Amino acid sequence: MSSHDVLGFLTNTDANYLSDIYTRYLNDPTSVDESWKTLFDSLDDDLRSLLSESQGASWDKGLEPLPIEKPANQNGKKESSKGGMVNEKALHDSVQAYRLVNAYRARGHLDSDLDPLGLRKRAPHPELKPEYYGFTVADYDRPIYLGGTLGFEKATLRQIITRCQETYCGKIGVEYTHIQDPEQKAWIQERIEAVHNRTDFSDDGKKAILQRLTAAEGFEKFLHVKYPGTKRFGIDGGEAMVPAIEQIMKRGGQLGLKEIVVGMAHRGRLNVLTNVMGKSFTSMFSLFMGKSDNPEGVLGSGDVKYHLGASSDRDFDGNQVHLSLNANPSHLEVVDPVVVGKAKAKQEQHGGIDDEQEKQVLSLLLHGDAAFAGQGLVAETLMLSEIEGYRIGGTIHFIINNQIGFTTSPLASRSGPYCTDVAKMIQAPIFHVNGDDPEAVTHVARIAIEYRQQFHKDVVIDMYCYRRNGHNEGDEPMFTQPLMYKKIKDHKTTRELYAERLVREGLMSEEDAKAMDTAFNDELENSFKAAEDYKPNNVDMLEGRWSGLKVAERDGARRGKTALDQKVVDKISKALTTTPDDFNLNSKIQRQLEAKADMFKSGEGFDWATAEALAFGGLLAEGFPVRLSGQDCQRGTFSQRHSVLHDQKDDSLYTPLNNIEDGQAEYTVLNSPLSEAAVLGFEYGYSLAEPHALTIWEAQFGDFVNGAQVVIDQFISSSESKWLRMSGLVMLLPHGYEGQGPEHSSARPERFLQLCAEDNMQVVNCSTPANYFHVLRRQIHRDFRKPLIILTPKSLLRHKLCVSPLSMMTGDSTFHRVLFDDMNVKNPKKVKRVILCTGKVYYDLFQAREEKGIDDVVILRTEQLYPFPGDVLEEELKKYPNADVVWCQEEPENQGYWTFVDRRIEASMAAIKHKAGRPKYVGRKSSASPATGLLKTHNAEQQKLVDEALTV
Repeated sequence: MSSHDVLGFLTNTDANYLSDIYTRYLNDPTSVDESWKTLFDSLDDDLRSLLSESQGASWDKGLEPLPIEKPANQNGKKESSKGGMVNEKALHDSVQAYRLVNAYRARGHLDSDLDPLGLRKRAPHPELKPEYYGFTVADYDRPIYLGGTLGFEKATLRQIITRCQETYCGKIGVEYTHIQDPEQKAWIQERIEAVHNRTDFSDDGKKAILQRLTAAEGFEKFLHVKYPGTKRFGIDGGEAMVPAIEQIMKRGGQLGLKEIVVGMAHRGRLNVLTNVMGKSFTSMFSLFMGKSDNPEGVLGSGDVKYHLGASSDRDFDGNQVHLSLNANPSHLEVVDPVVVGKAKAKQEQHGGIDDEQEKQVLSLLLHGDAAFAGQGLVAETLMLSEIEGYRIGGTIHFIINNQIGFTTSPLASRSGPYCTDVAKMIQAPIFHVNGDDPEAVTHVARIAIEYRQQFHKDVVIDMYCYRRNGHNEGDEPMFTQPLMYKKIKDHKTTRELYAERLVREGLMSEEDAKAMDTAFNDELENSFKAAEDYKPNNVDMLEGRWSGLKVAERDGARRGKTALDQKVVDKISKALTTTPDDFNLNSKIQRQLEAKADMFKSGEGFDWATAEALAFGGLLAEGFPVRLSGQDCQRGTFSQRHSVLHDQKDDSLYTPLNNIEDGQAEYTVLNSPLSEAAVLGFEYGYSLAEPHALTIWEAQFGDFVNGAQVVIDQFISSSESKWLRMSGLVMLLPHGYEGQGPEHSSARPERFLQLCAEDNMQVVNCSTPANYFHVLRRQIHRDFRKPLIILTPKSLLRHKLCVSPLSMMTGDSTFHRVLFDDMNVKNPKKVKRVILCTGKVYYDLFQAREEKGIDDVVILRTEQLYPFPGDVLEEELKKYPNADVVWCQEEPENQGYWTFVDRRIEASMAAIKHKAGRPKYVGRKSSASPATGLLKTHNAEQQKLVDEALTV
């Protein structure tokens, strides 16, 4: 019953009587009976507002309320202020009964039967007790008017409590009263109360649930017999997850769902791969036999079985649903934002308006209880759910609640009563459910997908179950959880319990249930025999959106055709330098646009931001979307980009790059929340699903990337090798030593370089806008994809020497891995030193060399650090046979590039038999901190390393 319903049945009894009491209460709370005071004290804001409105307009104070008469007869009736008769006891009972019902809606989950093992103490809240509202045993069988609440017009207190118990305190506990949106809250309330929080499954539906439980349990038991003690992180104890996921697919397909992107950790992954994703049992058994999942000739390190992904199509009643399970490392929740980002890209590929896109693609995340409560990435991913540019219309979170984390009990795993408490930050409804009641689990799965499709919001299912074995099958859980595992040892499996239930219901005989189990085991035996000769013959890494792309050849410049035609440049120029006539542009930005117009007119002096905009604009005009996100990306941390302009009068927005020409691709530039890990993971996931868009994440400062190190280590640097999954993601990391202290200097290039191997990614530190322009465009204009790490500048954004002519971005221009010295060297044999460097330090060296008039020192810029351009370096160093070779960097010796490049430079020198033998190091001494926080010290250090590099 809503607040309006309550007021309705109260005021229909006698509006004036209630109004008089409420007015007296407002004037003096102690002037009314204690039961009325308790009632009015507990009213929510909606009821208070409605009661106030019943007294008339706020500006009409009316007459003083008449005194309320004492009971006039033995029937307990009182005279109202109008002389009518009202039964105060009946009115009071109705209100108190409604309060009791509301308490069950809010607190009933505390008394629900969730734990299959019975170890969780049920904690009925005092507000769930009738005596809390003044009722006694004598009141239990007296009819109380409810006006439709719980489906009752009138009901006894006994009937009300029974209905509340079966709806809110059975095998399902629901948390939804924290939701502020009245429509969403009312939907859930009606959805569960109308059917007493259960689904009446058909006979075929019940048999289907048993069959899926049989498959889930039978697969785990079969593996346990064939490979005892082998790690598999089985689902044993949580088998009800399988029919629940199938219900999400089946009901989702009926509601317009076309595709599900799944992410999960280890527990139950092999079961999901086979019994949900449709991976053949034969191929799975071949993995247990030590065979590769890749066809012959396909290289890669591979990964353990319980990290692998897969994709398939499932058909439910004629509705085909495509499934893709993302590969996932041991860092349990890191896959969450990856899956959500991947779902975002797939939604955009399906087309249509936002609601249509969101209905067609679902993100389904399967969690462990300890990880959901303990990992900060869960909260970061939830936080993205309603933000424009990251919103995907809701994720279903399914928690396999084993009530233990490795060896740790829930009391040590979290502070709140539930592992799901973090989901309340986004007002997600939460369904706690007993995993030994597969019908209840499937029921809430159905509600979850219906809610998600209706409201496009996240929803959480918390399935309480247990872990029949240890953390893995070779682990001994009795060491730390003796009582729990004594219970588990004697506890019947979910399938056994449900089969017994169906036998009791007369739906099948014991022989029928055993026959179902035997038939599935026979299927497994046949698949096991076939695994001996199984050979995989398919790799899906270059299918679908990836069709037409290739595995990269490791040798050569691999430049791609990245220059722009002048006609395209002219269109981009107009878009970048003009705004609508009625747009009120900031005067400082107006001057920037005028400066850009001068660049395009003269063809000279292109700075970093303009070269970047030109690179983006060229891709957009060619039909390739560009997606850039990160903290303050629209303006740029250093106020250099201004991709989105703000009208100074009404704050309306204008994005120049989306106004190049009709039919162009879309430029999406997002100011992300203050998150590194979740946003980087999201963009990586987006790049997995959309190889034909330039997808970029930009750090506010380069060193902030360390907050997302797990995403880099486990996904970006290694996914192609481990899982045959390519990505063209670009990371922009502002980097450079300008005396800004240890937290705003270094993007930690040494960490990226340490991860580089097997052509897994690219690391560049461009020193010219033109090279930056080309390296961005070659991400799309090549027939393969690799992650690209760019150490972007800060001071060079406005450095007078850090500019490029337009001619270096048009015609036949291209990216250069090494930039040669433009000093006019008349006799190379007289050059005494070659300085190799990368990035900003070049300009310090160049200016100092010019000031000192040095003409026997050459500076070569290594623009690409990995793949290392040894072939180009050899050609350049051949020109200077008598020079020594120095590597100069501004980073400390134990950081930056030195430990990565020294042996590679030495190898290049050895290849050409350069007499210098090996390079020397010039730079800051080793340091625990990336940089000093004292400007004076910084300047002295910088001057010293420049002088040392130039002094032969």
